[in-house]
Amino acid sequence: MKILNKLPKSNPGLHLDLIKSGWVPMKEPKNLISAILFSIPLMVVAAIISIGIISIISSISLSEFGFTSNSISISINLGIIFWLVLLVILHELLHLIFIPQFIQSEKTYVGLTLFGGFVVTEEEIPKSRYLFITIAPFMILSIILPLLLGVFGLLTPTLKFLIVLNSMASSVDILNLLLIIKQVPNHAILKNNGTNTYWKHT
Repeated sequence: MKILNKLPKSNPGLHLDLIKSGWVPMKEPKNLISAILFSIPLMVVAAIISIGIISIISSISLSEFGFTSNSISISINLGIIFWLVLLVILHELLHLIFIPQFIQSEKTYVGLTLFGGFVVTEEEIPKSRYLFITIAPFMILSIILPLLLGVFGLLTPTLKFLIVLNSMASSVDILNLLLIIKQVPNHAILKNNGTNTYWKHT
C-alpha cells in the first residue's frame, strides 16, 4: 500500500499491454469532475434512501440540521470539522480493508485530494469482490449503521447528518457500481490502470 497526495495517473504503456492481453477498458467518466457531475442524480437518490432508513427507526426533520420555515441556521465548529475528517477517513478505510492483502500490495494507493479521499488498486480482483469493495462504505455507514444506532437509541442529529452526507458522498461509488454491473460479465476480473478500469474473462 502506498500513500499519495493525488490520484495515480494511468500508464499509456500499461494500457497497450492490457489491451494486447485481452483486457477490455470500461466506458466510464474520464475524470473525477465528470464522475461527480454524472453522479448528481444518484446523490439525491442515495440521500433519500438513507433518510428513509433513518425514518424507520428514528424521527428526522430539517430543523435538526438548522433549517426552519423562516430561516437557515448553520454553525460550523471544530467538532463538526473533526467528524467530517473522520467520516472521510472511515469511508476510504471501508474501501481499503476489503482489498485482498492491501497492506502488502505495491499496487494499492490511498490519499486525499481537494475532493476528498481516494483508494485505487491495480490488483486483479473478481467482479463480485470489486462490487463489494465499491459499495461497502455506503452499505455499512448509511444503511447498516443507522439501523444499529437506532435500535440502541444513539442516533443524534450530528450522526444523522453524517450518515446522510456519507450517502451523498457515495454517489460516485454507486455510479461505478452501476457501470460495472452493466458492462462487466459475471465471473470476470477487474483491474485498474490509474483510475481507468478494465475487465477480462476468467
